[in-house]
Amino acid sequence: MFFKTFSFTMLGKVLAGVMTTAIVIVAQADELSLSKLANDTSLQWGPCPAFLGEACKIAVLHGDPAKPNSDVFFKVPGDYKIPLHWHNSAERMILVSGKMDVEYKGEQNTLLVPGSYAYGPPKKHHKAYCHKGEDCVLFIAFEKPIDAFEVK
Repeated sequence: MFFKTFSFTMLGKVLAGVMTTAIVIVAQADELSLSKLANDTSLQWGPCPAFLGEACKIAVLHGDPAKPNSDVFFKVPGDYKIPLHWHNSAERMILVSGKMDVEYKGEQNTLLVPGSYAYGPPKKHHKAYCHKGEDCVLFIAFEKPIDAFEVK
């Protein structure tokens, strides 16, 4: 009797897990896909935090910046210095246009060119410089809500 009760109890738990997984997959399947170009005129460019300067702009591509897992385009003009700062979130980045030097505290400077991937650990101080010429547009995927804090 114990075996039958145990088997039915386990079977019920397994079926409940499968059904929950199926519901989550269906909910995710209802989400629409998305594709954007950095020069898309429908992008809504907004301001960066004030310490990054007025020329710095951000366009939200996906998600809510106040919640985990959002994606943005970050744009600055050529010959632009991005001051030393840090984020609570890790950053996963791909440079879309321009040429950008990025330097993390205690590490050597890295030159990003279009197509370059870069990973920035959470809370690690870093600065950047967009070379003269073309605007730098950087795709950034944040794991945590988006924030930025100046290092003085």
